[in-house]
Amino acid sequence: MKKGICYVVGAGENYGLDFTVQAGDYVIAADAGFVLLEREKIAVDLAIGDFDTMQCRPRHPNVILLDTEKDDTDMRAAVLEGIRAGYEIFCIYCGTGGRMEHTIANIQLLAELSQQGRQGFLFGKEAVITAVTNGSVSFPENASGYLSVFSHSDRSDGVYLKGLKYELENAVLTNTYPLGVSNEFIGEKSKVLVERGTLLLVFPRKVAVNKIT
Repeated sequence: MKKGICYVVGAGENYGLDFTVQAGDYVIAADAGFVLLEREKIAVDLAIGDFDTMQCRPRHPNVILLDTEKDDTDMRAAVLEGIRAGYEIFCIYCGTGGRMEHTIANIQLLAELSQQGRQGFLFGKEAVITAVTNGSVSFPENASGYLSVFSHSDRSDGVYLKGLKYELENAVLTNTYPLGVSNEFIGEKSKVLVERGTLLLVFPRKVAVNKIT
């Protein structure tokens, strides 16, 4: 598996492509994400989609053209290509805003990656969303702002919130009651752990994740 990051840029609202591509990383343009990446002068490794938003095939040597009628979204098809290329960590930009159903589809994609043992991060205007399955996420002591934790699975058992304003010990979260909304970082190293289930975490873009295990 590749040790780098697979960056996927879609055709949603652009709230800033604030990433720096390093050696070993891979950049995929999903549909009109190609235009955004070209505008920012970020080199594209692969362009994929039906390109209905662009209304033309991009001029690039590595293009996968998809049918307009398909089961997968352009974003999911892009992530699958990243998986085939050997990547485990995905940072998804321009995947929120615009059509609500696409945002929800991308959140589901985070859960799918997590349940496969991979990591996905969806960058919105002010927040990042990620998922963790049967594992934990750690944050540094300089994290600030709000952290919300939701159960994506019907039920998440053995949920622990540590080093936060409101802590939980061996709790149960369900996908019908938002018990974990609007928690807060308090200047301590903090951790979210779930023994069984998939959690969605929402936190500020300025906050770095220490580790997902």
